[in-house]
Amino acid sequence: MVIDKIINNNIVSAFDNTGTEVVVMGRGIGFGSKIGNLIPEKKIEKVFRIKSQTLAEQFTELLANMPLEHARISHDIISYAESELKLRLNQSIYVTLTDHINFAIERLKMGIQPENALLWEIKRFYPQEYRLGQYGLQLVEKELGINLPQDEAGFIALHFVNAEYGTDIRDALNFPNLMKEILSIARKELDIEFDEESLHYERFVTHVKFLLQRVYRKELLSDEEEELAEMVQSKYKREYICSKKIAEYIEEKTGSKISGEEMMYLAIHIRRVTMAVDAEE
Repeated sequence: MVIDKIINNNIVSAFDNTGTEVVVMGRGIGFGSKIGNLIPEKKIEKVFRIKSQTLAEQFTELLANMPLEHARISHDIISYAESELKLRLNQSIYVTLTDHINFAIERLKMGIQPENALLWEIKRFYPQEYRLGQYGLQLVEKELGINLPQDEAGFIALHFVNAEYGTDIRDALNFPNLMKEILSIARKELDIEFDEESLHYERFVTHVKFLLQRVYRKELLSDEEEELAEMVQSKYKREYICSKKIAEYIEEKTGSKISGEEMMYLAIHIRRVTMAVDAEE
């Protein structure tokens, strides 16, 4: 790799052997180096390949003003999410999470520990992302000896929700409340209490999360199964009415039109949940 720009003693911008611009991190990698120098392989710790020029510039600017260890921890959390949990993430996570990790550590040093009002909802509706947040806290403690509060696990989780859905952090903050209200609508319309330990409930919640993901990615299903949708509407009237109420709520909050096919699949999942509850009574 050839150095293109020296960010600081530990970060450089470089071109790899394909001519692609990358951000390279390593202890002392920029110290005493010059533009055009080859980077010794033994000094390379992490390589960031960010396709967006804007994101790459934001990232390098961010790294220029923070300790190497903070950037390393953020990279390791993202790598774990992608390699172990197979999450599909928007590359904005490199900027948002790295900035948050650095800010959380600096904030704690100043004695500031903000409360995460959505922590319970995040644990409940985004358990995988919350575990990533806990993993991040463990890394911070292991690498820096700093104990961040559990509320920070929730904040880190939201950055991953944001990166999965392709939204900004303000939208990600809305997801737990959207989930909570959707389940409240279902309970009210169906006059039931869900068995939150059941597989059908878990599948329903997962379906709603993927529905919201499609909403924010603008990848909603089109109306290609009209005949099947009409059959579901006729056979499962109560469940379809419930799915329509949920669709109206989502439309109101997001401005996205929910198709009849989306409502059909939502009604099917609602039907499975109600059948499971009825069987227990």
